[in-house]
Amino acid sequence: MNKKPDKEAEAVFYDAVLSLQTREECEAFFEDVCTVNELIAISQRLAVARQLREGRTYLDIAESTGASTATISRVNRCLNYGKNGYNIVMDRLK
Repeated sequence: MNKKPDKEAEAVFYDAVLSLQTREECEAFFEDVCTVNELIAISQRLAVARQLREGRTYLDIAESTGASTATISRVNRCLNYGKNGYNIVMDRLK
């Protein structure tokens, strides 16, 4: 598989996500596009981000979400040095 990003395909995907108007549409689209494991992983990362922002410890987060410390560390790195995507979403979900 080609690991090089296809910017045009990414843009179409992001536009497709932005076109969704309801939770039901989101569920239908993501259940079609993602595997069950991918949906679990994405949901888990969002839960990890929320708990990191609440100041919870890695051990507490690992126990409550089932995430590995590697996943928690990666999410924490994104929160601190990423493109601010997690923070944008978390702020809007308040």
